[in-house]
Amino acid sequence: MTQEKTLGRRLLFYFGGLFIMTFGVVVSVKSNLGVTPISSIPYTMTVVAGMDLGLATIIFSIAVVILQILILRRDYRPINLLQIPVGIVFGAFLTLCGNLMAPVPSPDNFLFQFLMMLASTVLVALGVFLYVPANFVPLAPEGLILAASTVSGKKFSVVKIISDVSMVLISLAVCLVMIGSLGSVGIGTVVAALLVGTEIKWMTKHLQRIRSWMLAGDSSGQPATQ
Repeated sequence: MTQEKTLGRRLLFYFGGLFIMTFGVVVSVKSNLGVTPISSIPYTMTVVAGMDLGLATIIFSIAVVILQILILRRDYRPINLLQIPVGIVFGAFLTLCGNLMAPVPSPDNFLFQFLMMLASTVLVALGVFLYVPANFVPLAPEGLILAASTVSGKKFSVVKIISDVSMVLISLAVCLVMIGSLGSVGIGTVVAALLVGTEIKWMTKHLQRIRSWMLAGDSSGQPATQ
């Protein structure tokens, strides 16, 4: 397979995965049971300030990139500034998906809300499953986790848990102080934190060979792993 075709497939997986992931985030918002940890702070900005979720995500991405620079200092690689335009694309996808979902009423029945929330975790996991192996620029929050892992010497998975918990706690504190409610945090936030990683592992185990073939025309089952 030519390099051009391989690059084209990687770009398709990258942006397609990002779009699916953002759609999952919007579905979690529609469920009214709480958003995924990675989107908890941007959604808190939306709840507290009435800001568009896409715009809040872009602002959050820029802030996270600045935080990476402060953490890594001289070790920061300028190429990681590409996380800002990627964050803009991610934010634009969120706005687009939000507009697409706007006509859909939020369910009042808890069962439907729970099913919608479960569907959102599958979409987020599928998005990550597709976008990560494309091996382009990571989203800013993921870049922050990588930076903290590098500086602290702790495993990525450990820092990921600390990061998710920290973002949820920050969101919870801000919502309680500013609007007197849980805001972006709910049972869906907890379930997403538990399920998304498990779903990604399941997809990697059972769908990895298919993904490899689609991504690079390689049926050997040796793709870029997550």
